[in-house]
Amino acid sequence: MIIGSVLGLTQFRIKRLFAYSTISHVGFILLALSINTVESIQAFIFYLIQYSISNLNAFIILIGIGYSLYFYTNKTEEYKKLLDKNNSPIQLISQIKGYFYINPVLSLSLAVTIFSFAGIPPLLGFFAKQMVLSAALDSGYIFMSLIAILTSVISAVYYLNIIKQVFFYKPDYSINPELTRLNLHANILKNNILKEKLIFKIDSIVLSSYLTITISVLTLLILLFIFTPQELLGITSILTVSLFNL
Repeated sequence: MIIGSVLGLTQFRIKRLFAYSTISHVGFILLALSINTVESIQAFIFYLIQYSISNLNAFIILIGIGYSLYFYTNKTEEYKKLLDKNNSPIQLISQIKGYFYINPVLSLSLAVTIFSFAGIPPLLGFFAKQMVLSAALDSGYIFMSLIAILTSVISAVYYLNIIKQVFFYKPDYSINPELTRLNLHANILKNNILKEKLIFKIDSIVLSSYLTITISVLTLLILLFIFTPQELLGITSILTVSLFNL
Protein backbone atom coordinates (compact mmCIF):
# COMPACT_ATOMS: atom_id res chain seq x y z
CA MET A 1 0.00 0.00 0.00
CA ILE A 2 2.84 2.41 0.85
CA ILE A 3 4.80 1.62 -2.32
CA GLY A 4 1.79 2.04 -4.59
CA SER A 5 0.66 5.28 -2.97
CA VAL A 6 4.02 7.07 -2.64
CA LEU A 7 5.54 6.09 -5.99
CA GLY A 8 2.28 6.89 -7.76
CA LEU A 9 2.78 10.55 -6.84
CA THR A 10 5.83 10.78 -9.13
CA GLN A 11 4.20 9.39 -12.27
CA PHE A 12 3.31 11.47 -15.32
CA ARG A 13 2.26 8.58 -17.57
CA ILE A 14 -1.35 7.67 -16.90
CA LYS A 15 -1.06 3.91 -17.50
CA ARG A 16 1.96 3.70 -15.20
CA LEU A 17 -0.05 5.66 -12.64
CA PHE A 18 -2.81 3.05 -12.87
CA ALA A 19 -0.17 0.35 -12.40
CA TYR A 20 0.98 1.85 -9.08
CA SER A 21 -2.66 2.37 -8.17
CA THR A 22 -3.16 -1.37 -8.66
CA ILE A 23 -0.25 -2.08 -6.30
CA SER A 24 -1.95 0.04 -3.65
CA HIS A 25 -5.28 -1.73 -4.14
CA VAL A 26 -3.56 -5.13 -3.96
CA GLY A 27 -2.48 -4.08 -0.46
CA PHE A 28 -6.14 -3.81 0.55
CA ILE A 29 -6.83 -7.20 -1.01
CA LEU A 30 -3.92 -8.82 0.87
CA LEU A 31 -5.08 -7.18 4.10
CA ALA A 32 -8.49 -8.83 3.71
CA LEU A 33 -6.89 -12.19 2.89
CA SER A 34 -4.51 -12.05 5.87
CA ILE A 35 -7.38 -11.72 8.38
CA ASN A 36 -9.07 -14.93 7.15
CA THR A 37 -12.53 -14.59 8.66
CA VAL A 38 -15.92 -14.92 6.97
CA GLU A 39 -16.33 -11.14 6.96
CA SER A 40 -12.84 -10.51 5.54
CA ILE A 41 -13.22 -13.12 2.78
CA GLN A 42 -16.51 -11.50 1.77
CA ALA A 43 -14.74 -8.12 1.77
CA PHE A 44 -11.92 -9.63 -0.34
CA ILE A 45 -14.33 -10.99 -2.97
CA PHE A 46 -16.34 -7.76 -3.04
CA TYR A 47 -13.16 -5.67 -3.38
CA LEU A 48 -11.91 -7.87 -6.20
CA ILE A 49 -15.19 -7.55 -8.11
CA GLN A 50 -15.52 -3.79 -7.70
CA TYR A 51 -11.88 -3.12 -8.60
CA SER A 52 -12.15 -5.28 -11.72
CA ILE A 53 -15.21 -3.27 -12.80
CA SER A 54 -13.58 0.09 -12.09
CA ASN A 55 -10.23 -0.79 -13.67
CA LEU A 56 -11.88 -2.22 -16.79
CA ASN A 57 -13.99 0.91 -17.13
CA ALA A 58 -10.95 3.18 -16.70
CA PHE A 59 -8.98 1.53 -19.51
CA ILE A 60 -11.98 1.38 -21.85
CA ILE A 61 -12.53 5.10 -21.23
CA LEU A 62 -8.87 5.74 -22.10
CA ILE A 63 -9.40 3.84 -25.35
CA GLY A 64 -12.51 5.94 -26.02
CA ILE A 65 -10.60 9.15 -25.32
CA GLY A 66 -7.87 8.08 -27.73
CA TYR A 67 -10.42 7.41 -30.48
CA SER A 68 -12.23 10.70 -29.88
CA LEU A 69 -8.97 12.68 -30.23
CA TYR A 70 -8.09 11.10 -33.57
CA PHE A 71 -8.96 14.26 -35.50
CA TYR A 72 -7.23 16.64 -33.10
CA THR A 73 -3.66 17.85 -33.02
CA ASN A 74 -1.77 18.14 -29.73
CA LYS A 75 0.23 21.32 -29.23
CA THR A 76 2.11 20.28 -26.07
CA GLU A 77 5.89 19.99 -26.39
CA GLU A 78 5.97 17.22 -23.77
CA TYR A 79 3.96 14.91 -26.01
CA LYS A 80 5.95 15.77 -29.13
CA LYS A 81 9.19 14.72 -27.40
CA LEU A 82 7.92 11.22 -26.60
CA LEU A 83 9.92 8.56 -28.42
CA ASP A 84 7.05 6.05 -28.26
CA LYS A 85 4.17 8.43 -28.96
CA ASN A 86 2.87 6.21 -31.76
CA ASN A 87 2.41 3.20 -29.46
CA SER A 88 -0.75 4.50 -27.81
CA PRO A 89 -2.92 7.58 -28.37
CA ILE A 90 -3.12 8.41 -24.63
CA GLN A 91 0.07 8.09 -22.61
CA LEU A 92 0.56 11.23 -20.52
CA ILE A 93 -1.72 12.67 -17.85
CA SER A 94 -1.25 16.05 -19.55
CA GLN A 95 -2.84 14.66 -22.72
CA ILE A 96 -6.28 14.64 -21.09
CA LYS A 97 -5.96 18.25 -19.95
CA GLY A 98 -9.25 20.06 -20.52
CA TYR A 99 -10.90 17.02 -22.05
CA PHE A 100 -14.18 18.00 -20.38
CA TYR A 101 -14.53 20.75 -22.99
CA ILE A 102 -14.19 18.18 -25.79
CA ASN A 103 -16.39 15.37 -24.47
CA PRO A 104 -18.21 16.16 -21.19
CA VAL A 105 -20.04 12.81 -20.92
CA LEU A 106 -16.90 10.69 -21.25
CA SER A 107 -15.12 13.01 -18.80
CA LEU A 108 -17.87 12.52 -16.20
CA SER A 109 -17.63 8.74 -16.63
CA LEU A 110 -13.87 8.97 -16.02
CA ALA A 111 -14.47 11.14 -12.94
CA VAL A 112 -16.92 8.60 -11.47
CA THR A 113 -14.36 5.82 -11.99
CA ILE A 114 -11.50 7.85 -10.50
CA PHE A 115 -13.56 8.80 -7.45
CA SER A 116 -14.42 5.13 -6.99
CA PHE A 117 -10.69 4.32 -6.99
CA ALA A 118 -10.19 6.96 -4.31
CA GLY A 119 -13.02 5.53 -2.18
CA ILE A 120 -15.33 8.55 -2.32
CA PRO A 121 -18.87 7.79 -1.02
CA PRO A 122 -21.38 6.72 -2.18
CA LEU A 123 -19.51 5.01 -5.04
CA LEU A 124 -18.72 1.30 -5.27
CA GLY A 125 -15.07 1.67 -4.23
CA PHE A 126 -16.01 3.34 -0.94
CA PHE A 127 -18.05 0.34 0.24
CA ALA A 128 -15.25 -2.06 -0.72
CA LYS A 129 -12.69 -0.17 1.38
CA GLN A 130 -15.21 0.14 4.20
CA MET A 131 -15.76 -3.62 4.27
CA VAL A 132 -12.03 -4.35 4.38
CA LEU A 133 -11.38 -1.79 7.13
CA SER A 134 -14.37 -3.03 9.13
CA ALA A 135 -13.11 -6.61 8.98
CA ALA A 136 -9.59 -5.47 9.95
CA LEU A 137 -10.77 -3.44 12.95
CA ASP A 138 -13.04 -6.24 14.18
CA SER A 139 -10.04 -8.59 14.18
CA GLY A 140 -7.77 -6.13 16.00
CA TYR A 141 -5.65 -5.01 13.00
CA ILE A 142 -5.67 -1.38 14.20
CA PHE A 143 -2.17 -0.44 12.97
CA MET A 144 -2.75 -1.90 9.49
CA SER A 145 -6.09 -0.10 9.31
CA LEU A 146 -4.37 3.21 10.06
CA ILE A 147 -1.80 2.50 7.33
CA ALA A 148 -4.62 1.68 4.88
CA ILE A 149 -6.46 4.91 5.68
CA LEU A 150 -3.26 6.97 5.39
CA THR A 151 -2.28 5.47 2.04
CA SER A 152 -5.82 6.01 0.74
CA VAL A 153 -5.49 9.70 1.54
CA ILE A 154 -2.08 9.85 -0.20
CA SER A 155 -3.35 8.06 -3.30
CA ALA A 156 -6.31 10.45 -3.46
CA VAL A 157 -3.77 13.19 -4.32
CA TYR A 158 -2.83 11.73 -7.70
CA TYR A 159 -6.42 10.72 -8.39
CA LEU A 160 -7.57 14.29 -7.81
CA ASN A 161 -4.72 15.52 -10.02
CA ILE A 162 -6.31 13.63 -12.93
CA ILE A 163 -9.67 15.26 -12.13
CA LYS A 164 -7.99 18.67 -12.02
CA GLN A 165 -6.34 18.12 -15.40
CA VAL A 166 -9.61 17.07 -17.03
CA PHE A 167 -11.99 19.67 -15.60
CA PHE A 168 -10.02 22.74 -14.53
CA TYR A 169 -7.76 23.42 -17.51
CA LYS A 170 -8.38 24.45 -21.08
CA PRO A 171 -7.51 21.79 -23.68
CA ASP A 172 -4.29 21.85 -25.68
CA TYR A 173 -6.07 20.32 -28.65
CA SER A 174 -7.35 21.84 -31.85
CA ILE A 175 -9.08 20.14 -34.77
CA ASN A 176 -6.70 19.42 -37.60
CA PRO A 177 -7.47 22.15 -40.17
CA GLU A 178 -6.77 19.78 -43.04
CA LEU A 179 -9.60 17.53 -41.87
CA THR A 180 -12.24 20.25 -41.44
CA ARG A 181 -12.47 20.62 -45.21
CA LEU A 182 -12.47 16.87 -45.81
CA ASN A 183 -15.61 15.17 -47.12
CA LEU A 184 -15.81 11.42 -46.47
CA HIS A 185 -17.75 9.10 -48.76
CA ALA A 186 -19.46 5.80 -47.97
CA ASN A 187 -21.59 3.36 -49.91
CA ILE A 188 -24.42 1.23 -48.53
CA LEU A 189 -24.56 -2.15 -50.28
CA LYS A 190 -27.18 -4.89 -50.08
CA ASN A 191 -26.51 -8.15 -51.90
CA ASN A 192 -23.64 -6.39 -53.69
CA ILE A 193 -26.08 -3.82 -55.06
CA LEU A 194 -25.48 -0.13 -54.35
CA LYS A 195 -28.43 1.22 -52.36
CA GLU A 196 -27.26 4.61 -51.17
CA LYS A 197 -24.26 6.95 -51.23
CA LEU A 198 -23.38 8.99 -48.18
CA ILE A 199 -21.23 12.08 -47.76
CA PHE A 200 -20.32 13.16 -44.23
CA LYS A 201 -17.78 15.23 -42.35
CA ILE A 202 -15.67 14.34 -39.32
CA ASP A 203 -18.34 15.79 -37.01
CA SER A 204 -20.51 12.77 -37.82
CA ILE A 205 -17.92 10.25 -36.58
CA VAL A 206 -18.63 9.10 -33.01
CA LEU A 207 -17.54 6.29 -30.71
CA SER A 208 -18.87 2.85 -31.58
CA SER A 209 -21.93 1.55 -29.78
CA TYR A 210 -19.84 -1.26 -28.25
CA LEU A 211 -17.65 1.24 -26.41
CA THR A 212 -20.44 3.60 -25.37
CA ILE A 213 -22.73 0.83 -24.08
CA THR A 214 -19.89 -0.87 -22.15
CA ILE A 215 -18.75 2.41 -20.57
CA SER A 216 -22.35 3.35 -19.70
CA VAL A 217 -23.13 0.02 -18.03
CA LEU A 218 -19.90 -0.08 -16.01
CA THR A 219 -20.23 3.57 -14.93
CA LEU A 220 -23.82 3.03 -13.79
CA LEU A 221 -22.75 -0.04 -11.81
CA ILE A 222 -20.18 2.06 -9.98
CA LEU A 223 -22.52 5.01 -9.49
CA LEU A 224 -25.82 3.34 -8.61
CA PHE A 225 -24.64 0.45 -6.42
CA ILE A 226 -26.03 2.17 -3.32
CA PHE A 227 -29.58 1.84 -4.69
CA THR A 228 -29.38 -1.89 -5.54
CA PRO A 229 -26.71 -3.47 -3.32
CA GLN A 230 -28.52 -6.77 -2.71
CA GLU A 231 -27.49 -8.52 -5.93
CA LEU A 232 -23.74 -7.94 -5.66
CA LEU A 233 -23.64 -8.54 -1.92
CA GLY A 234 -25.65 -11.73 -2.42
CA ILE A 235 -23.11 -12.98 -4.95
CA THR A 236 -20.21 -12.26 -2.59
CA SER A 237 -22.01 -14.01 0.29
CA ILE A 238 -22.59 -17.14 -1.80
CA LEU A 239 -18.96 -17.21 -2.96
CA THR A 240 -17.75 -16.71 0.63
CA VAL A 241 -19.85 -19.60 1.96
CA SER A 242 -18.66 -21.80 -0.91
CA LEU A 243 -15.00 -21.05 -0.14
CA PHE A 244 -15.42 -21.84 3.57
CA ASN A 245 -17.26 -25.08 2.80
CA LEU A 246 -14.37 -26.14 0.59
